Amino acid sequence: MALSWNRSIDWDGDFWRERASCRDTDPDLFFPIGSTGQAVEQIEAAKAVCRSCDAQSECLEFALATNQESGVWGATSEEERRKLRKAWLARQRRAS
Repeated sequence: MALSWNRSIDWDGDFWRERASCRDTDPDLFFPIGSTGQAVEQIEAAKAVCRSCDAQSECLEFALATNQESGVWGATSEEERRKLRKAWLARQRRAS
């Protein structure tokens, strides 16, 4: 998946959010406390909802572009998004 992080998505509108599978899911599922034990199971359950979602790409791009540090967004954990951001920044530096 190519990440553009350039607001190519109309985040001000609710179209992608209206299509999101998580709309009908308890929001607490996507914000586990911690990253070990039961939280690992919760993260995987949240990712399963995301993987079945038509808005997964838009959600992930929104989370990356707006630096969402907490929770599961676009089927990625907090740590996975940190790694994506770090790799993206490294590519930007090399391209400059």
